[in-house]
Amino acid sequence: MAAYTLPFEKPLLDLQNKIEELRQFSKDQGIDSPQDVARLETQLAETRRDLYASLSPWQKVMVARHPRRPYTRDYIAAFVRDFSELHGDRLLSDDQSIVGGLGWIGEHAAMVIGTQKGRDTKSNLACNFGCPYPEGYRKALRLMRLATKFNVPIVTFIDTPGAFPGIEGEERHVAEAIAVNLREMFRLPVPIVAIVIGEGGSGGALGIGVANRILILEHSYYSVISPEGCAAILWKNRSHADTAAAALKLTAPDLVELGIADEIVPEPVGGAHADPAAAAENVCQSLRKNIAQLKKLTPKQLLDQRYDKFRAMGVFKEGALPPLTPPPLPEDNV
Repeated sequence: MAAYTLPFEKPLLDLQNKIEELRQFSKDQGIDSPQDVARLETQLAETRRDLYASLSPWQKVMVARHPRRPYTRDYIAAFVRDFSELHGDRLLSDDQSIVGGLGWIGEHAAMVIGTQKGRDTKSNLACNFGCPYPEGYRKALRLMRLATKFNVPIVTFIDTPGAFPGIEGEERHVAEAIAVNLREMFRLPVPIVAIVIGEGGSGGALGIGVANRILILEHSYYSVISPEGCAAILWKNRSHADTAAAALKLTAPDLVELGIADEIVPEPVGGAHADPAAAAENVCQSLRKNIAQLKKLTPKQLLDQRYDKFRAMGVFKEGALPPLTPPPLPEDNV
């Protein structure tokens, strides 16, 4: 895939272009200037580190949607040994936007399930741009029940803008499929670990997200609605998505502070797309640690802990609301 630069990464692109120009000039003129190239490369690394250390919520949303970001199949290929993919919901079809199967994560056998996006038009159409149909959630539930039968932990990778919102989903009862998953996941007496690796959008994410531990990658987000959808509802204009992203408290630190997520998994400098191998290693180590901790609990303790975790969500204190008035738009966007 060709290089893809986010809007806020323009300073990095400028430095990369300068480095390439200097290398080409040195080659054309027969001049050896390693010190100048090294200086610019050091400046590039420092700029990237400073930039990614101070991302706004909206910029983190853009990173979470980066088309080169590792997806579920990439993580499975990186560290899930002897993965055997299982297909179909035994009711209608095999939804390719949900991937699932048995494999080994370190020393732990696990049922691995996750949402999957595509890299190009053909693969995106095949997996419906990462938006599962009802049969995808029913396939996920079938595999979770199979994991319970064999008493193995369940690991779910969340990366979806939401469940498929079209007429086919409504005809096949997507809301009912998600609701059944929510109910049944509370009843599964095995460890469940969910990790948000990109987008965690609405009920589409929650449909495989009822877990004992919820992990989130550093530049991922998890929210009841997309920033654009929130802005369209509140201010009738999607151009206020950056303001909505800040108000939604959807970043990893916000989610840990609110008690939604349990752990932030660090990403390499520049995001998971900058070094997929390092990102996969961090994810693998975090999953192994959390699975090992949860396997020490009894089935009753697992069920009670999961129930208490979700019952504690949404606790709030009454008080004055912060102002939610967005900044004025430029004349040509009004």
